[in-house]
Amino acid sequence: MNAIEKEIVAVAIFLVTYALISGRRLKVLPLNRPAAALLGAVALVAFGVMTPEEVYRSVDYDTLVLLLGMMLISAYLYLAGFFEWAADWILRKARSPESLLLHLICASGVLSALLVNDTVCLMLTPLVVTVIVRGRLPLPPYLLALAMSANIGSVATLVGNPQNMIIGQLSGISFLNFSASLLPVAVLGLAVEYVILRFGFRHILKEATIHRPESKPLQLDRRLLFLTLAVLVLVFAGFIAGLNLPWTAMAGAALVMVLARRDTHQVLKLVDWHLLVFFAALFVVVEGLNDTGLPDQIHDRVHGLFGAATTAQAWNFTWFSAIGSNVFSNVPFVLVAGKWIGGFFEPELMWKVLALATTFAGNLTILGSVANIIVVESAREHVEVGFWDYARFGIPVTLLTLVLGVAVLLLLT
Repeated sequence: MNAIEKEIVAVAIFLVTYALISGRRLKVLPLNRPAAALLGAVALVAFGVMTPEEVYRSVDYDTLVLLLGMMLISAYLYLAGFFEWAADWILRKARSPESLLLHLICASGVLSALLVNDTVCLMLTPLVVTVIVRGRLPLPPYLLALAMSANIGSVATLVGNPQNMIIGQLSGISFLNFSASLLPVAVLGLAVEYVILRFGFRHILKEATIHRPESKPLQLDRRLLFLTLAVLVLVFAGFIAGLNLPWTAMAGAALVMVLARRDTHQVLKLVDWHLLVFFAALFVVVEGLNDTGLPDQIHDRVHGLFGAATTAQAWNFTWFSAIGSNVFSNVPFVLVAGKWIGGFFEPELMWKVLALATTFAGNLTILGSVANIIVVESAREHVEVGFWDYARFGIPVTLLTLVLGVAVLLLLT
């Protein structure tokens, strides 16, 4: 197979893989996202586009180690009863439906900044649904609040979501430097989300009343909870001190494993192995596309559209990234666009713009992020959230948070 044939095959495999990842399962080929990505990686080797050695080199193991470490710590928090306690605490502290909305947004945003947003949604959604149903409240405003704030809050740190983890590894930006710029953006974004949701659901929230049935005693493992929280504090202290992010997280997870005295099978079952396989295979498929030179050709054609000044580049790259991450999904887009950052006047600023845009753009529609899908699917038995039910709030939240977020970034630069 000559070079041109390899390029054609690589592009075809990427397009088919992307179609399988972004679309619904087909009757002919009923594959989920991880399986579709894995199929694409295998196809690249089977058709001779990449060798096994090239496949191994294309995987960013640092990102996988960081993701695994944070998932393990989250799993121990779940086993300790932390997420159930947090959901119950939110209901008890809220004095009104509006107050409950604010508490939920803050809790989801903070937890997603500290842990991985997809993992937080996976563990918190069933508990939040139980709390809201038990309180006899309407589910839609609180489901949207949980999903959107998980996306917005996750932008604050390099461990808040998978695309930030990849950006951290590719850019070399320190944990503290990143959060110093993006934490104010996340706080402002959460405030915007609250205002829009409260205004949009004002009639529903005004008519609702919180019913407070007697709380069932929570199964809280205080020893395991304090141990895991203490280790989490140490892990973040390591992040701030500039230690290696992936292995600091993994060291924390290993320390909890040693000291927790729990059957590790329980913990490992809670890890989202599907997500890890998905990202590993996705690294391979995107690298196969990068080797064709097509992303560089696209960049050469559109680079002039970004402008010749830092401010213009920041704004134009924001909209380009927001659209690209919705068309191609945020992680594949980051893997491709990451190669372009060096061509901008201020690469560090553009890395932060890329993190902001690809994260906040996840709130545009239900399909914008995995967190949205997890929340909506987990609550399907109780309420059906349609595409427009979400988009009529997601569109204004996305546009306003993008505009205000970039403005803050430029002010802080």
